[in-house]
Amino acid sequence: MRSPVLPLTWHLTRASGRRGLQSQLLAAGAAAVGAFVMLVMIAATVGADVRADRTAWRTPEPARHGTAVQALATTYVRGEHLTVVSLAQLPGRAATPAPPGLDTFPKQGEVDVSPALAELLRKLPAGQLADRFPAVTSYGRLGEAGLASPDELVAVVGRAPSDPALSATAATGASYFDQDQAARAVVSGYSGTRQSLFTYGDQGAALLGVVLLAMPVVVLSSAAGRLGAARREQRLAALRLAGATPRQILGMTALEASAVGGAGALTGAVAYVAALPALAEVPYGIGTWYPEQLWVGLPWLAAVVLAVTALITVSAVSTLRQVVSSPLGVAQQANPRRTTMLRLVLFLAALTYIMRTTGGGDLKARDYVVLLLMFYGTFWLVGPWVVDRLGRIAARFARRPATLLAARRLSDDPRGAWRTVSGLVLAGFAAGFFSVSMLGTDGSQYRDQVAVITANASDARHAAAEARTLLDRAHVEARISVVPADDYDSLLGGSPGIVARVAGGPARLDTAVTALSSVGSGHPPYTQEYATAGDRSIVARIADVSTATLALSFVLATASAGLTAAANVLDRRRVYGLLRLAGTPLRVLDRARTRETVLPLVVLAGGTLATGVYGSYKFNKALGASLDVSGVLELGVCVLVGALAMFAAISGSRPLLRKVTADPAQAPD
Repeated sequence: MRSPVLPLTWHLTRASGRRGLQSQLLAAGAAAVGAFVMLVMIAATVGADVRADRTAWRTPEPARHGTAVQALATTYVRGEHLTVVSLAQLPGRAATPAPPGLDTFPKQGEVDVSPALAELLRKLPAGQLADRFPAVTSYGRLGEAGLASPDELVAVVGRAPSDPALSATAATGASYFDQDQAARAVVSGYSGTRQSLFTYGDQGAALLGVVLLAMPVVVLSSAAGRLGAARREQRLAALRLAGATPRQILGMTALEASAVGGAGALTGAVAYVAALPALAEVPYGIGTWYPEQLWVGLPWLAAVVLAVTALITVSAVSTLRQVVSSPLGVAQQANPRRTTMLRLVLFLAALTYIMRTTGGGDLKARDYVVLLLMFYGTFWLVGPWVVDRLGRIAARFARRPATLLAARRLSDDPRGAWRTVSGLVLAGFAAGFFSVSMLGTDGSQYRDQVAVITANASDARHAAAEARTLLDRAHVEARISVVPADDYDSLLGGSPGIVARVAGGPARLDTAVTALSSVGSGHPPYTQEYATAGDRSIVARIADVSTATLALSFVLATASAGLTAAANVLDRRRVYGLLRLAGTPLRVLDRARTRETVLPLVVLAGGTLATGVYGSYKFNKALGASLDVSGVLELGVCVLVGALAMFAAISGSRPLLRKVTADPAQAPD
């Protein structure tokens, strides 16, 4: 016998009218936003891995029967790192293949540069940049295969095997700060697996953003699945009383929700694909992207679409527990949705476990991800219980009608009230954590300094005299000092050499670096950016991810709040109509809606903010750093923006409230 579920679902969907269509469009829109955001963050994670792999060839891997010498060096111009790969074919050895991005192995004296570096070479005077490389009539072009980003500054230089830039002392081990910025080896190809200092941490930071945004997407999907829940419950309760089986009720709901969620999620996926060229222009880490790097692939695309669809479907079906077990109570709206103390007990138990686990240290990244998800889950569990108790307390001390209505709403449906604010409450943890957790090494003591490494102290004295001559010729005012080899507090980090203190700003500093390129042991002269590159790279990634996570979290939370507020108006239009018939002014109803949001938001968001700050304190303490006090201002801005976003979301449904109560004399349902 043919099942009536499909035709009946189609008939009820068509008969739901304009309001039903509005709910379905809102749900589909929420699914589209959730799928789009998750795909963007996953794309950043996948793309970061692809970019890091593209930089691995630059760090040479020793070969037993090497045919060429390869050296990696890093210099800086205008504060940006410039990667220099020097190559020299060894005489009497087999020909070495061309490096990625080039058609042939570079000959001695050839210089191939990335498009971004070629543009910079045209803009800056030769004395600030071009004179660091061998003089050539024209530069070759390094192709996309050898680059991780269109914005990368990379040069491949062909040299003689005896060139000082290829010497062992010049390429690595000369300076304490050389780690991951300098290397040398005899190679036969480009099979290096060590990723660049400036890309290896990108994927981990992006993955952190995915984890932090997963819960806001779940919240948004849950809100989408529950759009029109009250109307759906009433409709399905009537069908249940008319003889429909629980299986048929669940089937109709799942079919409708999956169709709406699937259409929305697919729309978000299509929007992601269409937006790839625009997304590629968003800088992260070393710069913008090549569009193909951000393509997640069909498996990930399908997984996200299915996951968002499943979340919406599960959320919609989960509202039918009362319909299945007590349809008469639902039809009469006689089942207040109370919560139990078990939620608080489980919350305290989980929180105690998390604190004890993190207090011990020695956790892997995977453990932190699990604990973070557990933390979000515990707050999701205890949220409705707190809202329920807030409603009861507010009702006891209410002195105004709007407060009393808000309190009754909180205690009658704590889960629904919690869903309105849950997005911003959970986003509060990210705001509290990231706003005060900016770490880094202070390299200000090295500002406006250029370090030149020499082989020994005797060479340092000769290098000082040569440096004065070269800087005078370049019209750079500087104070030269010879630094002993055991001075670990200087920019030389314990190596013998000289330090030039340059006056005149960044342009003069770049001129000094260029002028001193021929001085010393062959190690490129460097500035404070070289000394602090490792810490600055980590801080920059955390800053990028924290900014993106905060922004997207607030967008998702606001969208979730707006959807829930609109759904509440549609679902409670019967109650609003009866209140209007009883003489309740519209402004009182609107104030009640605002207060039923403000009460749980202040208490719960304040709790997650404090927890985020505490988590940041523990994180910084583990790394031996202190809290960034200046982040308090950023935290205040986040709180203000979040509050304004929430009120804007609630205000957005005010015209809908006015519309559903415009004619209270009509039957409210």
